[in-house]
Amino acid sequence: MAPAATQLHRDVHLGDTLRKWLPSKLVPKPHSNFDIHDLDAPDAGFSGQTVLFTASWTADDGTQVSRELVLRMQSADHQLFTEPDALRQAEVMRALGVHPGVVTPSIVLTEADPSILGAPFYLMTRVHGRVPSDIPSWHKRGWTVELDADQRRRMYDNALRALVAVHAVDDEQTLAVLRAPAQQPDATALQQYLARLRDWYEVRSSELVVGKNVLAEAWTVLSSSVPDTDAETVVWGDARVGNMAFTDDLDVAALFDWETASTGPAEIDLGWWLMFERFLCESLGFTRMDGVPDDEAIVRRYQELGGRIDADLRYYTILAAFVFSLITNRLALLLVEGGLDEKTAHSYPETAVALVRHYLDESTS
Repeated sequence: MAPAATQLHRDVHLGDTLRKWLPSKLVPKPHSNFDIHDLDAPDAGFSGQTVLFTASWTADDGTQVSRELVLRMQSADHQLFTEPDALRQAEVMRALGVHPGVVTPSIVLTEADPSILGAPFYLMTRVHGRVPSDIPSWHKRGWTVELDADQRRRMYDNALRALVAVHAVDDEQTLAVLRAPAQQPDATALQQYLARLRDWYEVRSSELVVGKNVLAEAWTVLSSSVPDTDAETVVWGDARVGNMAFTDDLDVAALFDWETASTGPAEIDLGWWLMFERFLCESLGFTRMDGVPDDEAIVRRYQELGGRIDADLRYYTILAAFVFSLITNRLALLLVEGGLDEKTAHSYPETAVALVRHYLDESTS
């Protein structure tokens, strides 16, 4: 069957399944004329599939009801991460969404039974907004390039304001949702984070296609120079403007992709933020546009907005690039399996490992 035909068959099957399964979960009784339409299930991503659709029905009083929804389904085969858990991601968004300034999509329902669609999934309300692109980089193409400098400055300021709001969460009940099972009961949140990372590194080390020696050197540095801190807040795990949707006025409409959320020092996220901007800009040979701050200005503005930094960020940029190198090495394997040429697939971990090297050298200069 041709790819387009396969996609069509999958969409039709998904639509039929939702028409049968969803009314009893979503719609108050009595009702009539339930339907699923405008279904869009792009075949993209390795950590899970996203499906957009509209559900509509007629209420008992004759009112026409329509809800725009997003279905997020856990990947059943290809995995970038060691322990994917779509339902945990939904639980994290529910817990975080009640806090000021942390705008996560509203979770409608979760389903753990894989027999429904082939994997656990959850439904959330659809949030309309513009999302800065990773491919091609938003530093070079897309709607962000069409903004003027003041607009980009406003967008970025709002993005950092949202990150500060995430890190302001100190509610014990919320943090308990994000904590992984303790591997070392008396360890700090950072030590727990590093213990999980060590396990992940050991699992993936035999699969590394790029930078094995550099990553070994980085891990030696990371494990031997752990900052002495007991700080614990929300760690988004993938904190960046590309995981934010913006309104036409450039306010933040939603924060998404909480798959790797945990707890630890806020510097984990800030290091990731700085690393990812460099990955999407300078590492690709681009220059930051007017209105987009450089690393020093990002850190300064984060603090002005109320964010707290208690440690040398050089450790955390090495940490971020190391984690990203594990992810992109795994991604390269999956891309090659999917038919992409090896040179292109390996370019992602090559760029990530080059960042590890850059940050290692910077830390000793």
